[in-house]
Amino acid sequence: MVVVVGMLLFGTAYAAKVTIRLASAFDPKHILCQAGEKFKELVEQYSNGEIEVQTFFGGVMGSEEEIVEAVSVGALEMNTGGGNIIQIFAPRYYFFDSPFVMKDWNHFLRVWNGPLGEKAREEILKNGNTMILGVVYRGVRHFTSNKPIRTPEDLKGIKLRLPQLPTWIKVWQALGAHTVPVPLTELFTALQTGVADASEGDPPQILSFHLYEVQKYLSLTGHLVQTGYLSINKTFFDKLSKEHQEAILRAGKEATEWAAQQIVEREQEIIKELENKGMEIIVPDVEAFRTKAKPVVEELFKTQWTVTTWEEVLSY
Repeated sequence: MVVVVGMLLFGTAYAAKVTIRLASAFDPKHILCQAGEKFKELVEQYSNGEIEVQTFFGGVMGSEEEIVEAVSVGALEMNTGGGNIIQIFAPRYYFFDSPFVMKDWNHFLRVWNGPLGEKAREEILKNGNTMILGVVYRGVRHFTSNKPIRTPEDLKGIKLRLPQLPTWIKVWQALGAHTVPVPLTELFTALQTGVADASEGDPPQILSFHLYEVQKYLSLTGHLVQTGYLSINKTFFDKLSKEHQEAILRAGKEATEWAAQQIVEREQEIIKELENKGMEIIVPDVEAFRTKAKPVVEELFKTQWTVTTWEEVLSY
């Protein structure tokens, strides 16, 4: 009898163990992966070791799009990645991750934490079976190139690497660039081999992907408030005990808030580090870029982001 009880107790304890596979297409040094590592540390602590997180960073599990889809169908449990999750599962709300829409990080938070953000998260859950645990500030996106970019006219004929995001492509083509869709995992190689001769990205991305080795100029266009998202498969989450769910929610919130604060405090330091590594910093005519982008952004709200208006977004 004692043996049977012991086996049952042992079996119960063993069953309580949970393994989470957390993937990212980003470099392990990127802030989104750092957020993933912080989540791992916190959730293992809060669950008293009952939850184990295995991390797969640097694109070993595929591209951003592939990882988002894998989490949706349960082939992976979690993702720490960019805004592709909105584009894929809630495209009507993709203004959250598109150029020239948000004014700054605080503006983004006001919109994200309001009714529009709530509806976007509901749509991601409905269409992607994926729950957002938290949002990470990655800095504002800037432009890298091998010639100085000061005005939209300087973009003429330039081969700009972009992720395969139709709204981004439309905006940059309207500004005069020749866009080249390239997955994030192929970013460095595309610039190195001349498939593309320019890129745009947040400071952590530019640094962690060593773009200073293949790009000479960093133009501070500040065209997009860049964010990332820690997310989990909802079916997997629903099967967990209440205690484990609470540990995951708490760890997700704290890890993403911690990561966002790292960039808030270090964004300018990272730009200085890029300069120290050889990039020449260009201060462009930001207003000229915004003025030229305005018509296409307004068109996108009328044709694709029809759940709201740019005027309403800017009112927050």
